[in-house]
Amino acid sequence: MTAIQTLHILNKSPDHPRATRCLETVAEEDCLLLIGGGVLLLATDNLPGISRVFALTQDLDARGLANLAGNVSAVDYAEMVSLSVQAQRVISW
Repeated sequence: MTAIQTLHILNKSPDHPRATRCLETVAEEDCLLLIGGGVLLLATDNLPGISRVFALTQDLDARGLANLAGNVSAVDYAEMVSLSVQAQRVISW
């Protein structure tokens, strides 16, 4: 994986104001990691047009969203830590 400039970690549901702000801020070259209520974004049509989107497997399973579509990759906790370490900057929403 190439270096990550900014990793945005979204844990808010799609209707939360912070989720909206995150999606307005994330750039095409950034990575987006969906955790907690953030994985609910996959059930909407609001997924941003960025190339690297990840979702925490445990949260997908807990919400019945294990069947991913498009450019979303499921990651476990160890991979989540790895993404955070690779990023030059991490923003939690």
